[in-house]
Amino acid sequence: MGKLLTTQTIYSYLEEHEQAMLDDLIEFVEKESPSSNKKLVDECGAYLTDLFQYRLDVEHYEVIKEDKVGNHMKFTIGKGEQQILIIGHFDTVWEKGRLKLKKEGNKLFGPGILDMKGGIIQSLWAIKAIQELQLPLNKKIVFLCNSDEEIGSISSKKYIEEEAKKSEVVLVAEPAVAGSGALKTSRKGAGIFNLKIWGRAAHAGNHHEDGVNAIEELAKQVISLQKLTDYQKGTTVNVGTITGGSGTNVVPEYAEANIDLRVSTEKEAKRVTNIILNLKPLSKGIKLEVTGGMNRPPMVKTEQTKELFECAQSIANELDIDLTEEAVGGGSDGNFTAAIGTPTLDGLGACGKGIHAAHEHIQIDKLTKRSSLFANLLLEI
Repeated sequence: MGKLLTTQTIYSYLEEHEQAMLDDLIEFVEKESPSSNKKLVDECGAYLTDLFQYRLDVEHYEVIKEDKVGNHMKFTIGKGEQQILIIGHFDTVWEKGRLKLKKEGNKLFGPGILDMKGGIIQSLWAIKAIQELQLPLNKKIVFLCNSDEEIGSISSKKYIEEEAKKSEVVLVAEPAVAGSGALKTSRKGAGIFNLKIWGRAAHAGNHHEDGVNAIEELAKQVISLQKLTDYQKGTTVNVGTITGGSGTNVVPEYAEANIDLRVSTEKEAKRVTNIILNLKPLSKGIKLEVTGGMNRPPMVKTEQTKELFECAQSIANELDIDLTEEAVGGGSDGNFTAAIGTPTLDGLGACGKGIHAAHEHIQIDKLTKRSSLFANLLLEI
């Protein structure tokens, strides 16, 4: 079977099964899975395990049990010396009941439907199409579904890196770039820091001169931190939350801030991290403490990433998809796999808009083409 014929055959199969894909996705989204609720996340993971067993010829699956977060799921499909790793998370940022599943024209709304349950369903059905059409896939596929990506992959990182080291390629089923549908060939690294400041309390009317204002110090530090942003270098520093003080008539003794750092290179990560962790008081009588560090390293585009994207773009042309690539500021588990040197292509999931927003949705008419793109990429790699 020629390459073009194979591409079209897979697409036709998936088009015929679009409703089944949608049914799976709807049921998956209805299994709400906020990262912080282990019970709900585990129920969602159990559903996912049943779905993989029902839809695919799974050679082996493993439940990676966790105490504090949801259990992770690892599915092994096929055999071969080469291993391809597919990663996708099934936890969401939404508390149970916060968003409702609804359909409006070509848009399907729901908690985590775009980030990233749609991508998991597309990937699953891509493999199903290959199996049902009996296409030769002489590779072992490991599909690692983790439960804690939205809170930093605190327990799953080691498993992701372990499987990535065994793999030739990593495919990440995170959402495509909103609007363009572009794949993600580089991502910024992300750091999280906490700044605590102690001054000295005093009565704001009777003994104002005896106080040392922690909020005033925090204000100075915030201005200093924000100036570290350098758009030309791709570096942004954002003081996202602040707290402090105990009353309007009290010179505040304590103030605190949480800081987000995004960088494009490891060199810049080290430079700015060093500055933040070594902040000094800007006023007399102040004590401060900074904790934190980089949560995800930068995902830097390499020659191997370029080759992976060009392969995907060639397949997309056959499917009449205008596929582009972008560098994005958000992080994913692809940051970890790229940092250890395994070629990684990200953004292969669903198309839509509203990640982490109340209007989170997918475009229904993109499901089958994007799933077909994924299937053909598995065959071509």
